[in-house]
Amino acid sequence: MSRRDRAVVVTGLGLVSCAGEGIEAHLAAFAAAGPPRTDAESFAPYPVHPVAPLALDTQIPKKSDQRQMEAWQRLGVYAAGLALDSAGVKDDSGFKSALQLIVAAGGGERDYAVDGAILTGLRGTNDPGAYLNERLLNDLRPTLFLAQLSNLLAGNISIVHGVTGASRTFMGEESSGVDALRIGHARIASGQVETMMVGGSYSAERPDVMVVHEMGGYLLKPDYRPVFERGDGGGFVLGSAAAFLVLESAEHAAARGARALARLMPVANDRVARAPGSVSASLTRLIGEAGIERPDVVLSGATGLRDLAAEEVAGIRAALPETGIRATGDLIGHPLEVAAPFGAALAAAFCAAGSAREVVVTSVGHRRGEGVIRVVAA
Repeated sequence: MSRRDRAVVVTGLGLVSCAGEGIEAHLAAFAAAGPPRTDAESFAPYPVHPVAPLALDTQIPKKSDQRQMEAWQRLGVYAAGLALDSAGVKDDSGFKSALQLIVAAGGGERDYAVDGAILTGLRGTNDPGAYLNERLLNDLRPTLFLAQLSNLLAGNISIVHGVTGASRTFMGEESSGVDALRIGHARIASGQVETMMVGGSYSAERPDVMVVHEMGGYLLKPDYRPVFERGDGGGFVLGSAAAFLVLESAEHAAARGARALARLMPVANDRVARAPGSVSASLTRLIGEAGIERPDVVLSGATGLRDLAAEEVAGIRAALPETGIRATGDLIGHPLEVAAPFGAALAAAFCAAGSAREVVVTSVGHRRGEGVIRVVAA
């Protein structure tokens, strides 16, 4: 085997969502196949899937660290700690000093008072463009912006858990999660590094994200319905979630006596111009090029937008007509950047539990980006 074809294995998983925390909680929730925990009141008329209560002290011991993080950062740091525990390296400073990190993340949380004042003022101005520029220049403090940088999640993981290898943060909604996995796998498979931790986090329990996505017409309301059963134009139900995977070369994992939970295969991605049939054709092609033939299940990261979901199913059916499809949105909601890492982590959990030998994860971004992730038993 050449160093450019090294096997990449998953040795640690960290999961948090409305279904709970850890591998067992999510396997149990998936098997139960009931509706996910949903809050229909806090942001009515928009339902949301809130994260289950977490004992933050177990993964973020210092209260000062907890206070200086936004909610999405606390979720990510918590899940990263679970992944390190799962891999058996939480107290291995040597392993963590070489461990590189790739995070898929969106923007930080908004200053609601400033946003509200700007939106109110826009109603009464004769020149909305000039007014908006002036307010953005004068009302947004530099320190406020710096506190919201997306790479702060990687920084907090480094501070709290001592992961001091190089880090990268990808932005770009659902596609960033696909690319985080793709690059993480490729760097290990090529021999550039031995270990990577890949994942992301998303806090859905925020008024600002409701405004942003409702302005685009993307949200389902007023009640939760299963992803593939959403009438009219459909829509997504946002979910707070975080997922991290510890990846290693198979040789490195074996040398330290670590159990390989699953093997991550090369990740395929695309970015087609959206037109009728383009998404289904893209997925069919990606599945075929990956050599996927008879997986046990497809975990779809479908957002819940009706037309996109229909195209995604059509593309999967064209390539894999006999394989069942389950939407991760029916388990945790839609966590944008986290959708692909969460699907990959859940797939690895299936393989580790012996309930699947091969799982395919699909991702179709609500505006752009397609991806296919293949996870097989180690």
